[in-house]
Amino acid sequence: MADGFRLALAVLGLALLGSQEARTERELRFKPAPQERPVRLFTESELARYNGQEEDQPIYLAVKGVVFDVSSGKEFYGKGAPYNALVGKDSTRGIAKMSLDPADLSHDTTGLTTEELQSLDETFNNVYKAKYPIVGYTAQRILNEDGSPNPDFKPEDQPHFSIKDEF
Repeated sequence: MADGFRLALAVLGLALLGSQEARTERELRFKPAPQERPVRLFTESELARYNGQEEDQPIYLAVKGVVFDVSSGKEFYGKGAPYNALVGKDSTRGIAKMSLDPADLSHDTTGLTTEELQSLDETFNNVYKAKYPIVGYTAQRILNEDGSPNPDFKPEDQPHFSIKDEF
């Protein structure tokens, strides 16, 4: 009797497991692919639109020419937040110097010390790339001054990021 009961439980377990696997396979097969945002090229004026001042707009911040969506950190980057001065622009210099001085809120890294450049790289990799999705690049990162494509451009390596053929 006990063996028969164990056998019945084993068969029932296999049937349930099989139906669970079939359901999971069916869900995976028919589940729509996640919506990926296309990678964009941002001019300074276009990036400025995403400065955290409008509730219905995402909040973007560029570091080293890479544009991150920092909307999930709205309490830090949104309207009236402590780091709102950094958003809507490439704030590479300010991040390297840990400065919110308007004169430092630019992409220019000229004259930064070795320590500031190291701090920039650490913050770029351990905060921005690790925490926020990449939504695009600044024109300065992808294009040469004459507007031609920069042959040295390389997209950032980030698991949820894939570059499109536009570049």
